[in-house]
Amino acid sequence: GRGGKTVTTVHGVQGSEADLKALCQELKRRCGVGGAVKDFVIEIQGDHRDAIEESLRGKGMTVKRAGG
Repeated sequence: GRGGKTVTTVHGVQGSEADLKALCQELKRRCGVGGAVKDFVIEIQGDHRDAIEESLRGKGMTVKRAGG
């Protein structure tokens, strides 16, 4: 569905769609890439797991990695 490109997804964030869009904007700025919110899932282009995890933990969120 993504044309073989790597995308980092963030699932399970509580809040309204506006809250998710604001968080998405912040993560895109931090990683210097594009991204979007689709069906309450934040998608960030590329493999930015470490930077996103650090940013979310800095906001006091509990982070659990899925997959490899």
